[in-house]
Amino acid sequence: MQQYWAKRGEWLEMTPGRSLIRQEQQLEDWLRHTLGVPQHLLSAWRQAEGLKVAGDRLRMRVFADEQCDYEPADEPAEILYEDDACLVAYKPAGMAVHPTTPEQHAARQTLAHAVACHYAWTGVEARIRHIHRLDTDTSGPVLYAKTALSHAILDESMRHKAIDRQYVAVVQGMMISLQGTIDAPIGKDRHHRGRRRVTDNGDHAVTHYDVVRRTDSLSLVRCKLETGRTHQIRVHMSHIGHSLAGDVLYGGAVQHIRRQALHGELLSFNHPFGGDFIQVQAPMPSDMAQLCQKI
Repeated sequence: MQQYWAKRGEWLEMTPGRSLIRQEQQLEDWLRHTLGVPQHLLSAWRQAEGLKVAGDRLRMRVFADEQCDYEPADEPAEILYEDDACLVAYKPAGMAVHPTTPEQHAARQTLAHAVACHYAWTGVEARIRHIHRLDTDTSGPVLYAKTALSHAILDESMRHKAIDRQYVAVVQGMMISLQGTIDAPIGKDRHHRGRRRVTDNGDHAVTHYDVVRRTDSLSLVRCKLETGRTHQIRVHMSHIGHSLAGDVLYGGAVQHIRRQALHGELLSFNHPFGGDFIQVQAPMPSDMAQLCQKI
């Protein structure tokens, strides 16, 4: 359901309806179950007078300035979509979404640092809140929340599989079936740190795929995730005998491309405040585009 919203300084203004505003319990139910405000945030607003009613409009203190929790990179991220609630940044291959070691923190070369640079350059006072991740050598869009409320709402959307991510991959060999679903649980590989494998006691994982075009040696495949397990597409395609080109970790060869041939091309979600359907397309990087021309 689409909903009017606007930023008024530190305040998020919405119109849940005059009848709801007049009755406190109905208003709380609307905030919790329709808008998706977590209980701890609602309690904090009530204690700090962070909720106000003006006629038929409700105001919530959502946009209070926060100290960014990452040092800015030297150059900002490429932004594919942005408003006051969220943004989508493009992650190139070879860049981590966020640092995992002190050395990465010090180098300031992750997407988190690049988004921090964008915030610094545009005057946004907010923490870095990614909603999902991509592997370091996978290119594509990454969704960020700019407030605690939009973070909570988008996190819930992820849990309910309401954020769609579509990928294109180049896999080795000619795929016989033009479309299909791989439903195979994924867990850690006990014999190889950092690697995943299909295993009976793994986490539920489902990947849908369509073959776009194919040759005897390579196939261009479009994949849609129903779940979001680590290395999911890479593991599933390897499991059915079609490792991604360039994916050495899962049996791919580097003769065509020097990283796994996987790109997030499309990200779709409903806006956390307004409910509008948003679809963001990420341009294909040159190495993937050149490889696709060979098919």
